[in-house]
Amino acid sequence: MKLLSPNFNIVLIEPEIPNNTGSIGRTCVGTACRLHLVGKLGFDISDRAVKRAGLDYWDQLDLAQHESRYEFLRQVPDGRRVYYFSKKASQSFFDVKYELGDWFVFGKETVGLDDALLREVEGQTLRIPLWGPIRSLNLSNAVSVVVYEAMRQVIASSKRNQ
Repeated sequence: MKLLSPNFNIVLIEPEIPNNTGSIGRTCVGTACRLHLVGKLGFDISDRAVKRAGLDYWDQLDLAQHESRYEFLRQVPDGRRVYYFSKKASQSFFDVKYELGDWFVFGKETVGLDDALLREVEGQTLRIPLWGPIRSLNLSNAVSVVVYEAMRQVIASSKRNQ
């Protein structure tokens, strides 16, 4: 199912774990977001684990696949609205004002986004703050946190403008 205008675009660059991708797909269905899978996947997209984690919602997922980051970027109308998430970023994702249609990019579960890419897009790189002794959130949890913060902002903004 292709949305005419998704709330947000979730981009996974070379995801490795099918259960995470399935859970993220389910979150995308529930929040009317489009999921973009970029590059070589660490699993077969028809993998049972992907569909099991997405349960019976996988057929309702607005899914786009891209061979490379450059191919996905050709779909982006405004490159300033693309945010890259990394534990190495200095700016908190709470410090950004999100807009409908924004793009949220996440890297592989094991290594995150490439350091060269992070240097290239430094001004658009964000982190999710952690207050406990862990390195990072699980990828599907990180996506959910970001999407729901962005939705909260958009909904709060629309209520203020009524």
